[in-house]
Amino acid sequence: MFERYPKLRDIVRDRFPYILVDEYQDTAPEVMDILLGFLPQSSRRGIVGFFGDAMQSIYSDSGGDILSQVELGNIIEVKKEQNRRNPRLIFELANRLRYDGIVQRASEDAAAPNMREGKVKDGTIRFYYTTGVNQDLGAVRRHLGWDFFDVAETKELNLTHNLIAPQAGFGDLMAIYDKDGVLHFRDRIVDHIKKYHDLLEFTGLTFEATIASLQKGKTGAALRAVSPTPAMRDFITMHPHLLADANGRDFEGFRQMYVNKELLIGEKKHSDQEVARRGSSRCEFIEHIFRIREIAHLYETGRYNEFLRKTEFKLSKASDKLILKNYIEAIYGMANRPVIEIVELADRHGLCRIDDTLLDFKNRKPYLYERVKSVPYRSFMSLYDYLEGRTGYSTQHKIKGLEFERVLVVLDSGDWNKYNFAYLFEGQGTESVLNRTRKLFYVCCTRAKDTLAVYYHQPSEKTLAQAREWFGSDNCVSL
Repeated sequence: MFERYPKLRDIVRDRFPYILVDEYQDTAPEVMDILLGFLPQSSRRGIVGFFGDAMQSIYSDSGGDILSQVELGNIIEVKKEQNRRNPRLIFELANRLRYDGIVQRASEDAAAPNMREGKVKDGTIRFYYTTGVNQDLGAVRRHLGWDFFDVAETKELNLTHNLIAPQAGFGDLMAIYDKDGVLHFRDRIVDHIKKYHDLLEFTGLTFEATIASLQKGKTGAALRAVSPTPAMRDFITMHPHLLADANGRDFEGFRQMYVNKELLIGEKKHSDQEVARRGSSRCEFIEHIFRIREIAHLYETGRYNEFLRKTEFKLSKASDKLILKNYIEAIYGMANRPVIEIVELADRHGLCRIDDTLLDFKNRKPYLYERVKSVPYRSFMSLYDYLEGRTGYSTQHKIKGLEFERVLVVLDSGDWNKYNFAYLFEGQGTESVLNRTRKLFYVCCTRAKDTLAVYYHQPSEKTLAQAREWFGSDNCVSL
């Protein structure tokens, strides 16, 4: 529209002669095209101001770097070189990671957070590494001696929720929502049908009958295309009952059952005090368990008015208080029991009724329901605490803009090929992955207001050489 209609450009210029864009590096490319490409074509005058940091462009769908516009003379650059947050050692490390020509220095404001008695704090940086077979984050945490329960000022940053889940106590739930080989096989079958068949051909068939129909008469590559991959086969071998369950399901309903880790995670809060965002994509079963967990937490913390608004339990006489207390204690005492027992107990005693939403989930996603109902309640409690910001864990993307006294950065790329920390330290790999990883590492390091610890498992000699150059030899510690 802005490209086609000059009058639209003029209207915007007339109404908004000054447009200021905060965090410009996260702005969608289409918006940047409007602001830098089409609005300047208007005959009306106007100014656009961009505030942000090109080194913090960590999202793949953002406008990113606008330095080329500076070189063309379309933008006047005003460099912000004073650093108010980080102590000296950390912003000097950040300078070594930057490649945009900006060199940060201490603030000239004696009241800045990183100043003490008129002088910038030195801070602490360390690069820890292990060379054994397995990662040993426990050794790192013990060596640091931090209070990781001080979640407001201490954070451990991992690349993905998948890497956090086992440590935070909900690895079994993550395995259901993100690593189910039967569902991956289902998706492979559905993709094949969409490419070569009509989905209507398989109406009324079970999943097993659909597979048999597709595999009939096929050999070699054609058969492999409608068979599990080696990874899927390994999963099925370890969980044959899951394939047996899926085989008996109606194919049409089974293929429409959407399962994704976003249904588990939804929106994560940074702290217990933060107000949860609306519009979470979390699935109905998880939300129901979270309502039970919230009700128990409100009672536990003495927020009784909020508790009574959330529950259907009725207090009509003094003795009901003791009954209620016993019910809440029973729920906590069942942490290792299948979560469905907690759901039934909460429903039976009016703490949290089973509603139509939960029943609809059970009917629409029976395969998923059968999987999650047997998971111990403690896993849901751990997930709830993590998402409510009551743990010291966070993903590296979610902490941009935040700051903490102590930050531990875990350099494990997992299975995400968009990032590669080995590339970063060894200076190799594709330019896009290298730059994306460097920027994410920069963001993580600059969250620290006092102490930064970085952990790398099994570094190569080249990685260690780069670590010594960035952190200093005395700050590289083998555990």
